[in-house]
Amino acid sequence: MHMTANLEVDENLIQEALELGNQLTKRAVVEEALREYVQRRKQLKIFELFGTIEYDNDYDYNQQRDRK
Repeated sequence: MHMTANLEVDENLIQEALELGNQLTKRAVVEEALREYVQRRKQLKIFELFGTIEYDNDYDYNQQRDRK
């Protein structure tokens, strides 16, 4: 699904992104930035879960390896 949007974006920021990245167009820069934004937010949500997961302090992962 594609959406057409007219956005006013800092031209200096777009230019810097074009110079740093491998994208050739402003559209490609914006799409890449949005992908990275979404990925980063998903990672942050996963990190938040680490504090909520319970685990057994006595679990020995090496025991699982020795079963071969």
